[in-house]
Amino acid sequence: MSAPSFRFRYGPRVLSGPGTAGQVADHLPAGPCLMVTDKGVRSLGLLAPVLEALEKAGIPVSIFDAVEPDPSRETVLATVAAGRAAGAVSVLGVGGGSPMDVAKLAAYLLASGDDLEAIWGVEQAKGRRLPLLLVPTTAGTGSEATPVTVISVGNGEKRGVSAGVLLPDVSVLDPLLTLGLPPHVTAATGIDAMVHAIESYTSARLKNPMSDMLAREALRLLAANLLKACRTPGDVEVRSAMLLGAHLAGVAFANAPVAGVHALAYPLGGLFHVPHGLSNALVLPHVMAFNMPVTAPLYAELAPLVDPSLAGLSPSAQAEGLVAAMVTLSRESGLPQQMRAVGVTEADLPQMAKDAMLQQRLLVNNPRPILEADALAIYQAAW
Repeated sequence: MSAPSFRFRYGPRVLSGPGTAGQVADHLPAGPCLMVTDKGVRSLGLLAPVLEALEKAGIPVSIFDAVEPDPSRETVLATVAAGRAAGAVSVLGVGGGSPMDVAKLAAYLLASGDDLEAIWGVEQAKGRRLPLLLVPTTAGTGSEATPVTVISVGNGEKRGVSAGVLLPDVSVLDPLLTLGLPPHVTAATGIDAMVHAIESYTSARLKNPMSDMLAREALRLLAANLLKACRTPGDVEVRSAMLLGAHLAGVAFANAPVAGVHALAYPLGGLFHVPHGLSNALVLPHVMAFNMPVTAPLYAELAPLVDPSLAGLSPSAQAEGLVAAMVTLSRESGLPQQMRAVGVTEADLPQMAKDAMLQQRLLVNNPRPILEADALAIYQAAW
């Protein structure tokens, strides 16, 4: 069988291991650095090793810590203003997906001078950016591995910028920065990373042997370590495996993009401010069931990576077993299992289905077309 034609973009340079956050200054230029983070990361003291490294290197740092979950357009513009005021020559994002997403856009807008409104969509950002380094403090979003950023623009709508220039120069995977994560955050971000791997592996567009390889290894690492990370949060080896799994899944979906789960998760975040990872977890099994007529053979290939006991079963049993295994992982990690548990009422579902249809950049990647009526049925099943 001949290899298919495809394109693949490798991710940033990676520094992985305990204590690597102390090496950030080695990869930044001399001159003022804009650090983008949030108040939670700052209050936990996670910035300490990074700030110490910058101080030792004599790199002045200006900290912008006002990034909120599901960051807004206004926050992006405020970050850019802070960078301009500081005369920043580099940007350092430290935190979960929200600070890293804002850091990516700020690095681009500071250098290019582009208008944010002109770069929504795919490869519309064609200018240059400042040197950019990202340090994740959660094992989930994979933002440190992707050229994608997602921003809330009001009325529950989210918009994305996807452009190669947003890929960071260096990503630092330091498990010591994730040790303080509470179990519910560990669980939600871990499931988020597993969704990235599953959706990349089943993506209708741009799926390729390289992304498949990374998605499979990501899923194996994440499935084997998620519950351990929730139950023994101080285990550095387990946290390292989670960070690596999340990063590999990020590189996978940066090339073979995510689809229906993310499209239907966005209204949960936009309208109800449900954390992104939990939003994905709530709709995941129901989107997987909807896709099953098309994706069963691919689910069967992934199933033993999540639950080794599924090896040797028939392909159809393996495919169904994967969905069941994901539900079990989500439940045992302590996450809510129904949307009604996070404040969604049945009357909200039609508007959510309408809003999900705005996510065409994601829906085009779904292996089975999702119409508004399908989205409503999926939400009803998840409610």
